[in-house]
Amino acid sequence: MIRFDAVSKNYPNGTTAVDELSLELAEGGITVLVGPSGCGKTTTLRMINRMVEPTAGTVSLRGRDIREVNAPELRRGIGYVIQHAGLFPHRTVLDNIATVPMLLGWNKKKARTRAAELLELVGLPAEMAKRYPNQLSGGQQQRVGVARALCADPPVLLMDEPFSAVDPIVRAELQAEFIRLQKELHKTIVFVTHDIDEAIKLGDNIAVFRTGGKLAQFDTPERLLAHPADDFVADFVGQDRGIRRLSFVNAAELPLRDGPVLPATAPVAQARAADEPWVLVVDEGRRPLGWASVAELADGGTLADASLTPLGHTFSLVGDSARAALDSALLSPARLAVGVDAEGAVVGVADACELSAGTTAVQAAAGEQASTEAESASSESRATVGKTSADTPGGGDR
Repeated sequence: MIRFDAVSKNYPNGTTAVDELSLELAEGGITVLVGPSGCGKTTTLRMINRMVEPTAGTVSLRGRDIREVNAPELRRGIGYVIQHAGLFPHRTVLDNIATVPMLLGWNKKKARTRAAELLELVGLPAEMAKRYPNQLSGGQQQRVGVARALCADPPVLLMDEPFSAVDPIVRAELQAEFIRLQKELHKTIVFVTHDIDEAIKLGDNIAVFRTGGKLAQFDTPERLLAHPADDFVADFVGQDRGIRRLSFVNAAELPLRDGPVLPATAPVAQARAADEPWVLVVDEGRRPLGWASVAELADGGTLADASLTPLGHTFSLVGDSARAALDSALLSPARLAVGVDAEGAVVGVADACELSAGTTAVQAAAGEQASTEAESASSESRATVGKTSADTPGGGDR
């Protein structure tokens, strides 16, 4: 979809922003450009819509050199989201969103109808349509910016640190909304950030740039964490990349055991008989109520009479990762992660060592499967080449 062939950007003062970049960005996926300040990631992004012209090399979109397209026309076919949204302060939310369709010649009614659809798509209520940007929170403004970029249904969306100017809670909400939208829309997205955690969370592929505009590594998030290309990439990704890798292991694949789980109606004697320092108390639907310290239990009665310690948090076998499971274990007073199903009922527990062993086994199995698939693909390729050679006149005698 988007291809860079030996692209460089040099400035008259001698600065090299991008240095001989060759890169192909997959159609329908999210490619994140990440790196330290001054590494050329934003320059690379802005060369796609010709806001910056390359000094050398070719940028092509769907096989066509973008220099063959009039720059304003090119930009109207590419969505663009920037920091602080960049909304027009004198226009309502609805008219901000309808900007590009109006530039493309849509009539006002059609453009506003489409804008209203996008307002709903990004999770904003219809009553915000008549508000002005200064009447919105930072997170709401960013949602409007995304809606505006999508309004004309462009195949490509460029996003330059769109969530960096909002607080962490709003940022997490916007990231989740962004992932949801991409599952529906399947746009080709180029996303710039300086935050490696954001890159790993959002990207299908990540391009890591080093200072001087050199591409250091282009890979999937999982491979980037598992196999950094060099010390620079390893340092940039961070020393906790092993923990980050847990995000790619589905919690449903982890082994859990029954553990010390008892209903609130269970007698204290049963809790003592479990021979565990802590028991997890659950209600009639096996939903967790809290941990009971066996040493602090009364001599008689039931667990319903016990003073319970908060869980920390549970992890879900539907959608959570091994990273959430490990966090659950570390925050638990019993040092046991509690896994729950979609209804919140306890499925089982595991400690950090059990989770680590389970994760290692899952990653090893995934690695073996990938190696097998690669070998199979290589064998098929060799067989195809051999067949082609044999079918070629004289080919079988070579």
